[in-house]
Amino acid sequence: MEPRLKSLIAKEINPKLKEKFGYKNLFMGPKIEKIVLNMGLGLDGNDSKILNSCIEDMASITGQKPVVTKFRKSIANFKTRKNTNSGLKVTLRKNKMFEFIDRLVNIALPRIKDFRGLSTNGFDKFGNYTFGIKEQIIFPEVNFDKIDKVRGLDITVVIKSMDKKHSYELLKKLNFPFNESRGN
Repeated sequence: MEPRLKSLIAKEINPKLKEKFGYKNLFMGPKIEKIVLNMGLGLDGNDSKILNSCIEDMASITGQKPVVTKFRKSIANFKTRKNTNSGLKVTLRKNKMFEFIDRLVNIALPRIKDFRGLSTNGFDKFGNYTFGIKEQIIFPEVNFDKIDKVRGLDITVVIKSMDKKHSYELLKKLNFPFNESRGN
């Protein structure tokens, strides 16, 4: 079954963006390519019990098993050793990506305490949008009782577009709760 958001983009959002920006065809408009979730563990990455619980949390949030990332260099000031665990990473594409965006915007973000909207400063020059979440417990899939420590996530929405204005309009049409007074 096709995700609700995927059909909404194809039937409603892309034609509106084509009309607004004057594209010659629908394929010139912005397109979400993938979503990358990153959870840094730091020194806790060496503890297998903590690592396994974080892997379990990320797998329940995203629906697929995360990859364990490793430090590339040894840095004494940060107490890191080369090839030790540094964090977790998941890349979502196709249907899982659209289902995650739907759950993120409609369920998880409204659960953040004292939420005032996402900053519009998270766009890079290519139109990709990156933001951070301070607590992984905002996702309903995570069991609050099994959490040993509240951890944050970095979420990057990789968008193929001509400009960051086009990416912003796409995400705004997808109901991303931007706070215009905080950014730009």
